[in-house]
Amino acid sequence: MSEIEAEPSSAPVIFGERIELARRFTQALAEQGEERGLIGPLELPRLWTRHILNSAVAAPLFSGVVGDVGSGAGLPGVVLAIARPDVHWMLIEPMERRTIWLQEQIDSLGLSNAEVVRGRAEDWNRGPVLDSVTARAVSALRTLVPLTAPLVRDGGELILLKGASVANEIDAAQKQIRRFALSNVRVEVVGEGLVDEPTRVLRATVR
Repeated sequence: MSEIEAEPSSAPVIFGERIELARRFTQALAEQGEERGLIGPLELPRLWTRHILNSAVAAPLFSGVVGDVGSGAGLPGVVLAIARPDVHWMLIEPMERRTIWLQEQIDSLGLSNAEVVRGRAEDWNRGPVLDSVTARAVSALRTLVPLTAPLVRDGGELILLKGASVANEIDAAQKQIRRFALSNVRVEVVGEGLVDEPTRVLRATVR
């Protein structure tokens, strides 16, 4: 098994007094992630920087009740629930083995601000009630917008963690952006000065 990446010096700065919970979650993911099909075998040497901190630096962008579509290993949902105990997180995930993992982590870490919702985003039946929706490494924007926008209340936001090709994704998703009446579509970069590779976040208002 590969060696887990040493904790970066910026981790306690990003998580503050919640750093111990972040350490426990990272260790659990390192020990069980590959075996349970949550992360690939090459991820341990970059677990902190590529996954944990990449998710955590977006924490200041959220408020209210947030859905994490395709929560999977808990990236970003569990990480954000650790970083922002004042926000309520709904971890939306269809695969049973992943929902079991998510619930284990919520219970183990005592995250009273998070809950697991088993199901696909397209089967959501609670209406447009969330203040915002996030997702990370789920699918291209043209596929993601129809999955996420219907969950968000009027005036709420999509806050999606994306990669370097996000500008191309926006170009390819113009039809979906118009269809779901998204406005103020922009890319923000978060984590500069804290992580070597800052996180690109697509933000858009849903109306």
